[in-house]
Amino acid sequence: MGLADVWFVAIAVLWTGYFFLEGFDFGVGVLLPVLGRTEEERGALIDTIGGVWDGNEVWLIVAAGATFAAFPLWYATLFSSLYVPLLVILVALIVRGVAFEFRGRGQTARWRATWDALLVVGSLVPAVLWGVVFGNVARGLPLDAEHLDRGGLGELLNRPALVGGLTTLTLFLLHGALFLRLRTEGELRVRARRAATWIAPLALLPTVVFVVRAQAQQGNTATTATGLVAVLCLLGAWALNRTRTAAAGFAFSGTAVVAATATLFLALYPAVLPSTLDPAFDLTVHNASSTGYTLTIMTWAAGIFLPIVVAYQIWTYRVFARRIGATGPSREHGAVHSPAGSGPA
Repeated sequence: MGLADVWFVAIAVLWTGYFFLEGFDFGVGVLLPVLGRTEEERGALIDTIGGVWDGNEVWLIVAAGATFAAFPLWYATLFSSLYVPLLVILVALIVRGVAFEFRGRGQTARWRATWDALLVVGSLVPAVLWGVVFGNVARGLPLDAEHLDRGGLGELLNRPALVGGLTTLTLFLLHGALFLRLRTEGELRVRARRAATWIAPLALLPTVVFVVRAQAQQGNTATTATGLVAVLCLLGAWALNRTRTAAAGFAFSGTAVVAATATLFLALYPAVLPSTLDPAFDLTVHNASSTGYTLTIMTWAAGIFLPIVVAYQIWTYRVFARRIGATGPSREHGAVHSPAGSGPA
């Protein structure tokens, strides 16, 4: 295994970490008007992710940056071919970030309701479009011998892309509901449990279809194993949600997200972007990578700085690991509200 292969694995891990962490963020955002029936309850739901959402975005930035540096041809072809959905995702993430910061800056109910709505939209759009993007990556794009996309925008709305969008949306909704069950108390926790109960079977069908398509397209022993893990963990999360074991249910939903993402990248390898015109035109780990010297420098830099970033993020989650009710974090833990839902700083 060369450095190009190592960096393909590293990028897969970065995307997996992003979907695991930001997945429950998106789920909480989309569920905001469903579970939060009062302004105070919606503020409490936002507070569950108010201290960590921006740190979760770091995984996306690092994944994109690593792709640009390690596989510039993959980056260029991917971002030019999928420019429209990626641009829409970027705008939605910007709106979402602004909503987090500005929701608590006004004193009127209308002000908060407006930013709540934008937060929902800013969570829903990426939750769907990330699945559309990676559904197209798994299916492949009409790349010619020069790795130029010969398709149009309409070709991006195909069956695998729509299955991918439904898969990410429902997985993130389940992940978010189980996260809220873990992080809230009282009536909010009861509603989160009920929401997870009806979301789980909805997530099961598109996930099974996604796994079967990946297996049929370029399956192997590894994708069979990860696909089974994804489906079994969804069933496990559904079953555990009926018990009092909130942490186990969240762990199972997170493992389902991880296994589904792993299935995608394992089915791709050694390609990074297949061509639907001719397999000879595929972008692969080896013909799309940077020089060995560049990959060596990147490896040393990642070995030094990545542990620092991970340690900081673990510390952040420990700081904000308190249950939150409709009136704020549990007093028994001595927690305080994050700025997202508690008014001007």
